[in-house]
Amino acid sequence: HRLRLAGGKSRCEGRVELEQAGRWGTVCDDGWDVADAGVVCRQLQCGWALRARHGAAFGRGAGLILRDDVGCAGHEDYLWDCPAAREHDCSHKEDAGVVCSEHQQWRLSGGRDGCAGRVEVFFRGTWSTVCDSTWYEMEASVLCHMLGCGAPLERPSFDHTLPGKMLYECTRLQPSLAHCKWTYNKSAPCHQSRAAGVICNGM
Repeated sequence: HRLRLAGGKSRCEGRVELEQAGRWGTVCDDGWDVADAGVVCRQLQCGWALRARHGAAFGRGAGLILRDDVGCAGHEDYLWDCPAAREHDCSHKEDAGVVCSEHQQWRLSGGRDGCAGRVEVFFRGTWSTVCDSTWYEMEASVLCHMLGCGAPLERPSFDHTLPGKMLYECTRLQPSLAHCKWTYNKSAPCHQSRAAGVICNGM
């Protein structure tokens, strides 16, 4: 057995897919709840469940539907340890999904468009700012590319006004900032920092 999330913006959110006898399939959302999602998040080392998603929220899967009426108590180590029906009356429009606490997504706010502004990251259920103490050309490049905004032109600074602070250190161009080294709410490296911003060229 193997487990993965598909169709999300990081490896810690998406449509639940599991492998059985060498074939991947989905889970039907009948009875799908936060206890079930929590087992998935923990098994994938993605923290805890923020949301259990229904109705193919991350797009429709293909192939088999391997589980229906999943009923995890929440303490199970693996999704396949949970009681579930192998027979189903579902279609892929009922594929189950999860959003886990270790999922990160980004936005730029306060700029003229979605490719400029203060960097904000959604993590562990809340929006945070990013410390500019290690916000260099490489980090800004990773974010601009990831947002489909081209390359960075400027890195303006803003005030921290959100509850959390994130720090990223990228040594090369990664597919997302979550693939770089990061720390969350560590005071020392963020001491006297301002909130990172970026203006991408939008191309």
